[in-house]
Amino acid sequence: QVQLVESGGGLVPAGGSLTLSCAASGRTFSLYGLGWFRQVPGKEREFVAAISTSGAGTLYADSVKGRFTISRDNAKNTMYLQMNSLKPEDTAVYYCAATYKFLATKDYDYWGQGTQVTVSS
Repeated sequence: QVQLVESGGGLVPAGGSLTLSCAASGRTFSLYGLGWFRQVPGKEREFVAAISTSGAGTLYADSVKGRFTISRDNAKNTMYLQMNSLKPEDTAVYYCAATYKFLATKDYDYWGQGTQVTVSS
């Protein structure tokens, strides 16, 4: 089992940047595929980005491709989401998640509590 805690959310103007972090507990962090999701009130949670157990493989939603970068540091049990060129439509609660799969866009097993990102126009 793994516990996840997000941090780094906040208010940023359109065009700005923000980096989210996801710290995990446990000694088996490197065995989990990891991902970022986001949710706006009244809408379903949507996939943002995923990274493989080693960090060599990544996947992105089309809406963030070229602007967001997912990474992980297995030595620090931490995953990151670097967000550049932010748009108002990126405003959401961002969640990190872990899966027993190598790399996945759905069917995650563990979730963090979420961190709010607000992009002002």
